Amino acid sequence: MENIYEEKYNVTPEQRGGMKNQKPLVIWFTGLSGSGKSTLAKQLEHELFNRGYHTFSLDGDNVRSGLNKNIGFTPEGRKENLRRIGEVAKLMLDAGLITICAFISPYKEDRYAIQNTVGIDNYFEVFVDTPLSVCEERDVKGLYKRARSGEIKNFTGISAPYEKPEEPNLRIDTSETNIEQALSMLIEKIEAKIKS
Repeated sequence: MENIYEEKYNVTPEQRGGMKNQKPLVIWFTGLSGSGKSTLAKQLEHELFNRGYHTFSLDGDNVRSGLNKNIGFTPEGRKENLRRIGEVAKLMLDAGLITICAFISPYKEDRYAIQNTVGIDNYFEVFVDTPLSVCEERDVKGLYKRARSGEIKNFTGISAPYEKPEEPNLRIDTSETNIEQALSMLIEKIEAKIKS
């Protein structure tokens, strides 16, 4: 971009992570609404925090109520929403943090773009592969009911597509795996990556 120059910092991301005794990482939870992404992300952050790691969480509703409150749910809006989140996750990564992101992120192209933004070695994808029927039964926020009635347009899984990850780092079906089991799988895989 014209008249914009990258600023080089005196402290590197590696130094920031080293000070925290951890390798920074972006942990990206993707899956349908009601699949259990946010629940698992919150439990994971709590467990990592208790183990002494430096973390921060980004969640769809929270980001859309602030940073991205001016973005809609059209395919173009979703793309820009995730692009901005990817850039924020990269800043958190550069700060040396383990950044936990829980977003439906329905399109492969957008997930690949985030992976490229943060770097493939810094990206750990968790596909919360809970069946649509189970997500609809849960319908904690009443969104599926409203989407089925036509009240909500472009709703992933109903009137908008969800493109499943082909090779996630971890796949969890919360209709088959309880929170304790899922958390155990997550911690085992993630600690192997973040211990400096």
